Amino acid sequence: MNFILDFLRQKAPNSGKEMPVYYRKALRVTAVLLTVYFLASFTWFGLAGGWWEWVPLAAAAVMVATLFNVTRMGPRLAGLIVSFVVEAWCAWCVHSFGWSSSSQQLLIAPLMLSFFNVSEKPPLKILFWSNLVLLRMALYAYASVHVEVHVLSEQIRAIFLIFNTVSLYTVLACLCILFSSNVQAAERQLRLDNQELHKEAGTDPLTQLPNRRALMNDIRRFLEHSSQEPFSVAIADIDFFKRVNDTYGHNCGDYTLRTLADKFRAVLGDQFGICRWGGEEFCIFMPGLNLDEAGVVMHDLCIAVRKMPLSFEGVDFSITITIGVSENDFHSPLEAILEEADRKLYIGKNSGRDQVVL
Repeated sequence: MNFILDFLRQKAPNSGKEMPVYYRKALRVTAVLLTVYFLASFTWFGLAGGWWEWVPLAAAAVMVATLFNVTRMGPRLAGLIVSFVVEAWCAWCVHSFGWSSSSQQLLIAPLMLSFFNVSEKPPLKILFWSNLVLLRMALYAYASVHVEVHVLSEQIRAIFLIFNTVSLYTVLACLCILFSSNVQAAERQLRLDNQELHKEAGTDPLTQLPNRRALMNDIRRFLEHSSQEPFSVAIADIDFFKRVNDTYGHNCGDYTLRTLADKFRAVLGDQFGICRWGGEEFCIFMPGLNLDEAGVVMHDLCIAVRKMPLSFEGVDFSITITIGVSENDFHSPLEAILEEADRKLYIGKNSGRDQVVL
């Protein structure tokens, strides 16, 4: 019962002439198919039974007018017109050909249109459903005590039943395709948007590297699945970065950070995790490497940065970095391992910079 309560608690946007694209398509497709159905019924009545009835032509004319004015009418009025025409048609068919004509099956189409109209409040949808149920019961009661105007032969009655059934399921199939495609497209877009938001939440906007939270999550996942595997972490800091900002401006500082991030990606590739730790600090996660192996990689990185040419607004300059490296000792928490790398970084800062401390 919870899903019914959830349905009743749904909020609907203000109803008006604005309508979702999928619902406008659904109304137009329904109007087109019903127009074809009414014109075919008019022709079939005349050819098969000799009754040139004008009711289906009138219904077709209303459907054509609705088709070309769906946007102007708005979702509620257009839906009500389609529903009224279908209900009137079903009532006329039961009166003319009896209950066994099966035209009353078409009442399912306006029911679907009503429940997929996001502009209607749930109580109105329930009211509309009740109206269709009562109409169907009333038509059955009417057919039980009244003789149809046109008595159909068994062959013509069977053809009319098949015609109504095929027409109904054609309308339903088209509506299902439209509605299900819209739901799937909305869910697909929602997933893509969520993925983009998730990516943005874990990405440093300046360097486009992962941020601290994203890298910490990667390391924790590694520990969950490979707790017995070695790994090392390094924290790198740009030497005298404040001097770069003070001398060349903060735009140059941003350029330096972006260029350095590109160099990290070029040297380290996808094998290691890299993030902007904060300010001018970067953290490198090296799964599968012990301290000595990580030291070799970091020495190569330090040399590559030292040789990296930088040029901003006609000014050529260079930078160096200092790196502290620590290794997983299989008993210390992750925070302690990172603190050890940070401690070694400051040892390198205090002993000359432009070096790797293991």
